[in-house]
Amino acid sequence: MSASAHILIVEDDREISTLVARYLAQNGMRTSTARDGREMDRILRDGRFDLIVLDLNLPGEDGFSICRRLCLTTQLPIIMLTARSEDIDRIIGLEMGADDYLGKPFNPRELLARIRAVLRRRGGGQADPDELPGSFAFAGWTLNANNRELTNPDNVRVAVTGAEFDLLRVFCERPGRVLARDALLDLTQGRPATPFERSIDILISRLRQKIEREPREPELIKTIRSGGYLFTPAVARQ
Repeated sequence: MSASAHILIVEDDREISTLVARYLAQNGMRTSTARDGREMDRILRDGRFDLIVLDLNLPGEDGFSICRRLCLTTQLPIIMLTARSEDIDRIIGLEMGADDYLGKPFNPRELLARIRAVLRRRGGGQADPDELPGSFAFAGWTLNANNRELTNPDNVRVAVTGAEFDLLRVFCERPGRVLARDALLDLTQGRPATPFERSIDILISRLRQKIEREPREPELIKTIRSGGYLFTPAVARQ
């Protein structure tokens, strides 16, 4: 991962924003800060960024709305910060397209670890030869790891979030294997599961809506009772 990754922190609490920016800078990252969605938009127009740390509770446009429109207009990975303890808020954030989330209060060291994990998944750093980008073909679909695009059997590009792409790539690299939720979380997000973790189930549901003929009766991503998930199609690496 590049030591000069540029992180945009969207947080209206000046103390938290300053603390995070200082800690990330001490660990080799460039940072910019915004207090709300309007300021974020202006900064994004004027600079290039690698990841956004986005607070859920912002004045004006909230983090849910900002996350939704960012995922429609950019491919920037998003880590969402939330002071709310309810699982539903974290679930909604993931459904909107966030790559990861972290509850407040949090340890800046954990945020740094999650940022690094997301950036590694997005193609930074040194990769093993077996993990070099390429294309995967399955059931008429093509997943291109070079440009992070998914195309359907009619060769039409299907929009996927960064988290959805990463999960589908993990499946393509391990077809025909039952993968437990904890394993999928570790492989896609680089962290262990928390109690009542549902992020993988949410991503699976979103992927099924996009690649299955009948999402309620999935054929490509099977649920294995007490086991996890199984990616059934044959996969050809190109």
